[in-house]
Amino acid sequence: MPLLSRVAVITGAARGIGRACAEAFLRARAAGVLLADLDIGAAKEAAHALDPSGRRAAAFQADVATRAGNDAMVAEAVRRFGRLDVLVNNAGIAGRPGTLESISEEDLDRILAINVKSIFFGCAAAHPHFVKQGYGRIVNIASIAGKEGNPGLVPYSATKAAVIGFTKAYAKEVATHGILVNSVAPAVIETEILAQVAPEVRQYMISKIPMGRTGRPEEVAELVVFLASDRLSFSTGFCYDISGGRATY
Repeated sequence: MPLLSRVAVITGAARGIGRACAEAFLRARAAGVLLADLDIGAAKEAAHALDPSGRRAAAFQADVATRAGNDAMVAEAVRRFGRLDVLVNNAGIAGRPGTLESISEEDLDRILAINVKSIFFGCAAAHPHFVKQGYGRIVNIASIAGKEGNPGLVPYSATKAAVIGFTKAYAKEVATHGILVNSVAPAVIETEILAQVAPEVRQYMISKIPMGRTGRPEEVAELVVFLASDRLSFSTGFCYDISGGRATY
């Protein structure tokens, strides 16, 4: 029971990797899991499905692209469950595929806000709580695209590289406060976000995976549970690959 008594916030938790993480956290006996998502209807459905009693799982509508959205999200977790121990920054979008010159300023601003600002403001909101109690676990969901880059997804690749860089820097700032900050870099995972990716780009990404298949959300969730738990004690600022063999360094 690696998360016994712990309280977690998971962003983008209505579906995909986020929902799989919520399910895995509850199975690991987390005391409370706040499923934060902009789609509150889907978040409520997920929370009810995972915990019909409503005692250990709750949904919250949060626009994590804003500071106010993240502040409200963290405040709700503390209000409902009495504390906060774990933050999983999972919310993200692939963005509109296309060549560099075809991406509009609006497209770029949106993906930067959802994929990068959300990480920054989420950690900023959780920071005082973690420092006060001398304990915290943060897991930022990056992507193998942030290490290797994917053609046709330049903005996405750039934002995920930013997530990895943020993780390394912030982890060093809080390393002596009992706060461990790590990131996870999945390859292609079978989630709804793949619908945003052109078929040829998807096939390109799968062709790079030696195992020859996409990953499953629950496979990523198992890694996240470990990184969010007390079992982790001497690793911070690292990016853990879960890529079916694509990452070779």
